[in-house]
Formats: sequence, structure tokens, C-alpha cells
Amino acid sequence: MDINKIQNLKNQAISSILEAKSDKELERLRIAYLGRKGKITQILKGIPSLGPSERKEIGQIANDAKKAVEQALADAKKAETVKKIDLDKDWIDITAPGKKPPLGHIHLVTDAIQEITQIFEKIGFTRIAYPEVEWDWYAFEGLNMPENHPARDEWETFFIADLQNKRYGNAVLTPHTSSGQVRELEKSKPPIRMLNIAKCYRRQSDISHSPMFYQFEGLHVDKGINLTHLKGTIDYFAKAYFGPNRETRLRPFHFQFTEPSIEVDVSCDICQGKGCRLCKEGWLELAGAGIVHPTVLKYGGIDPEKYSGYAFGFGVERVLMMKSGLKLDDLRLLYANDLKFLKQF
Repeated sequence: MDINKIQNLKNQAISSILEAKSDKELERLRIAYLGRKGKITQILKGIPSLGPSERKEIGQIANDAKKAVEQALADAKKAETVKKIDLDKDWIDITAPGKKPPLGHIHLVTDAIQEITQIFEKIGFTRIAYPEVEWDWYAFEGLNMPENHPARDEWETFFIADLQNKRYGNAVLTPHTSSGQVRELEKSKPPIRMLNIAKCYRRQSDISHSPMFYQFEGLHVDKGINLTHLKGTIDYFAKAYFGPNRETRLRPFHFQFTEPSIEVDVSCDICQGKGCRLCKEGWLELAGAGIVHPTVLKYGGIDPEKYSGYAFGFGVERVLMMKSGLKLDDLRLLYANDLKFLKQF
């Protein structure tokens, strides 16, 4: 039995299979080469009659030829299946535009930060950024908070283990953007108009609090600055962000780093001032503010006899919740990663 004949037969079969135009033609070729009376089948049937040495060599080559033809048939059938398109049912317009992949958009909080920044830039505030991991000195001591102040309790603040500084004390996740006040006073000379927007961390979680949240801190230091300048700045921001029909109110309060101190409330947009589960009584607290304490100015290297200033700290998420028409009564929705919610905006 001629080896070359077997190889030529295999090559001829594969060549014919590659040129086949239909399933019927492929089936005809299968029968012609691998059927009961096929050409390769006949060679395999004749192997037992060969001598021992010839039987082994011819048998291996014939089996290889059979496998090669079977594989060629399988590949051809698969390709033919892919080519089959019923033009009456599955007509394809290759000129039609493809489906565009879904596009995301910026998060509501990011959008709020951008809008807040633009509002304050119009009246001369410059946005800066300070560390999220802060030293005790800048977060508390430099803001006139003594060691026994409640805000320094471990139930209120996230302390970082095994990270201390001999001069500045323990490391914390910054609990408020007010820590940027002392850093800015150290770095700059009056007049100062700073806007610090950053992440803050406190151990609180409910419909109006989150363990991680954003604040924006304003600091204005110059000669002759007083409480009326602070009130004018807050009113300007409230009208620019919430709209001309929303009301704000200032309430006396106490902060260690401002004197006098106030809290800023805005009329609730969710209940229109009637009282709801978020605001309770028609007003929602947005910010703490006041005239910068002389001690804080001193710690920052500013002479309180020559200069004065005001500072305010707003929660970005709380401000966003009160945006007219948003009707968002649970702050935690902003960070729930719920696409059904986020796609609305």
C-alpha cells in the first residue's frame, strides 16, 4: 500500500472540503471519503492484510488522514452554520449605526462641589486642599480645643493607631475641614479668602449623617471683618445655590474656634417648612460659623489686634439635600451605589 497515495488522498479530501459551498456537498464528501465504502475507509479495512511492519506504519498514517478529514469536515460545517442567514427573518443593515455603549455622568456630590466652588470663586475665594489624615494639633489643639474637649473622644473621632508626631500629636482622619484654617493662616498673609473642600470622617450614621462626608470650609481674614460680612456671604451663597425664595436663619451657638459663634439653618425644601423626618421642625442645620477666635489667629501667626476674620463649615451632602426640587430625605442614598437612584440625575 502506497504511503504517498494516502497523503494525496487526504490532501485531496481537505481541498474539496474547503471549496464546498453547501451542507449537501459536505455530506457528499464525507460519504465519499469516510462512508462505509469511502476511499479512506477502504484503506483502513485493508490494513489487517498487511505484514506486521507495514501494518503499523500504514495504520498510523491512515488514521491520521481520517482524523484530519474529520476535523476539516467539522470546521467547515461550523463555518457554514455561521454563514447561514435567513434574509427574510434576520436581515441585517450593515449601514445602520451600532448601539452606543452606556455613558456615565458625574456623581451628585461631585456636581455639588463644582457648583459650590464656582459660586465662591465669583466673590474672590480660592479653593485649596489639605490632608485627609491630619495631626491632632491642626484638628483640635490649634483650633482652641483643650485635651478634654468632647470632640476629641474616641467615640466621635477616628484615631489612627501607631502614628504620632512629637510636635503635632496623634494622627486622625480629619473630622472637619476647619483643620485647614490653621494651615492656611500659617501659609498665607492677609487678606485671605480660602475655600477648603475635603472629605471628613466621624462616627455617625443616620438619615442626615455618614461616617465619610464632604465639607466646605470658608475663611476670610482681613482688617475690619465682622459678623455682618459673614451674614452677607452666607446669604449670597444661599440665594445663589438654593434660589431666591429660600430662607436662612442664624442661631447663636458655641464653637471653640469662633467667638461669637452661630449655626446656619435653611428652610426645608422637602416639607416646605412644615416639618418632616429629616428636618423635624421645618429647618435643617447646614453649617457652623462665626468670627475666628483670637487664639486661632495667634496659632496661625496672625496678629488678632490688627486682623479679624470669619469662618464657616458646611456639609456638602446636607447642602445638596436641600437643593430646590431634589427632594432627597436620606443622605445615605448618595453613597448606596444604587444605579436606579443615580441614573435619575
